[in-house]
Amino acid sequence: MKSLFLKRLLPAMALVIAASAIALAQPNNGGPGADPDPDPTNTPIDGGVSLLLAGGVAYGVKHLRARRKKV
Repeated sequence: MKSLFLKRLLPAMALVIAASAIALAQPNNGGPGADPDPDPTNTPIDGGVSLLLAGGVAYGVKHLRARRKKV
């Protein structure tokens, strides 16, 4: 029982405590009393979405060609 505590539970508890200390150290960027950012940064998603769509099409075409060769 003592070796289980020392080998498994104690390191796990130390990891959880360390992670919670890091999580509490994050800055407060919002909340009920915070002023919203007057000029929010817009993130373009067009490039990433089009690349994912092209990859999906290529993947589908590959599987269709493999299915035709199999038959």
